Order: sequence, then structure tokens, then C-alpha cells
Amino acid sequence: MKSILKIGLLLLTLPCYAGECVVLLHGLARTSASMDKIGSRLEREGYIVANVDYPSREFDIESLANIAVNEGLATCGRAAPSKIHFVTHSLGGILVRQYFKKNHLENLGRTVMLGPPNKGSEVVDKLKNMPGFKLINGPAGLQLGTGKQSIPNSLGPVNFELGVIAGTKSINFILSRLIPAEDDGKVSLVRAHLENESDFLAMPVSHPFMMKDDLVIENIVHFLKKGAFTHPRS
Repeated sequence: MKSILKIGLLLLTLPCYAGECVVLLHGLARTSASMDKIGSRLEREGYIVANVDYPSREFDIESLANIAVNEGLATCGRAAPSKIHFVTHSLGGILVRQYFKKNHLENLGRTVMLGPPNKGSEVVDKLKNMPGFKLINGPAGLQLGTGKQSIPNSLGPVNFELGVIAGTKSINFILSRLIPAEDDGKVSLVRAHLENESDFLAMPVSHPFMMKDDLVIENIVHFLKKGAFTHPRS
């Protein structure tokens, strides 16, 4: 009995190498601080969290994918997790698609994308040639249009479990006028979809703030655990 207790105490003192890690990737022109609330909740759920801060306005999508995803994988790798999941906002989701189109990860888990321009955004189509657009959004921003040559439309289906949460509420009515469908102020519901997604959830949240929404975060946790969202679509 004493030996069993000693083994149990020893296991409690060992690092949690058998845990699961979640890489968080923020959106364009944002920072890792925008994903802090999600990270805090995931840590309370017992996940190891790698909240990556990457220079979203400085490089093209392929370069950013290598920078951001590799940093997240390296951070997670130090804990030797059983699985590595991803939770992304906006551009972050495209970086994951770009990376895993060319790379394989044996212990890749599930991915939740928030407001991803999986088929591009009409906002980029209309504004990309305006003065200051590239300065504000960088090379990656110019690659997020809806044409056949846009990066999102060139990546094809994903090879991992994917849940997409898209917003139906806009706080930017000027940009919403450029989008001919229900949208979150940056991305339409139609263009957030990906053909082989595992689940899709539309919620009354806006593009800039969906990462802070409690119900969105509940659904992130549920998808990472179960592979499906829990709340009814709106």
C-alpha cells in the first residue's frame, strides 16, 4: 500500500508530458493579447497553451505560416504533448491551412477557426488598391481576396478535424456594405465555410471581438474535446 502511495505521489510531481497542447494564432494586425481570454480558459481546462505573437503585417502568408506555426509547435514540443490542437482567428486559420498543405504532424489534433476568410474576403477585393491598404495590412492582407489566385482559394481542403465559428454581427457597417451576404464586418458566412469542415457554427458576434465572447469560448472547448460544437446554430 505504501509503495502504491509513493508511486502516486511521484506521478503527481512529474511534469504533465502526457497532456495536450493548444497553439493560438491571432489575426491580421492583431497581437497575442487578443487571444489571452481563450488561452486562460484553456489553461483552466488543463491544456498547455502556446499563444504565439507573430509579425502579421510584415510578410506574405507562406512566410508567416512557417514563422507562426513552427513557433507554436516548438513551444508545445517542449512539453511532449500527446496531441497538438490549434485555435485561430481570421488570418491565423489561413496560416494553419497553408502550413499543413505542405507539412505533416503525427500528433495533430483538432482545429477551431474563428472568422476565417477560407474563401477570401470581398473587402480585400474592393480596398486592396486604395492608398494605405498595404501599409496597414501588409503583404498577407493583399493575398486574402476572393479570386481563384488568392491564397485561401488555392489551398484546397484540410486534412484535419476542423470546426469553424463565423459571426453574423457587424460593428463596421461601411465594410459590411462591401460584402454581398451575411457577415461579421470582414468575412461573410459563405466564405468562412470550408468544404470538408467537421462542424460549422454561426453566432451573433463581430469579427474583431468574437475571441472575447464567452459562448464562443465554450464552443471552442467543446470542439477540442468532442469534435463538435454544442450550442445550436443561430
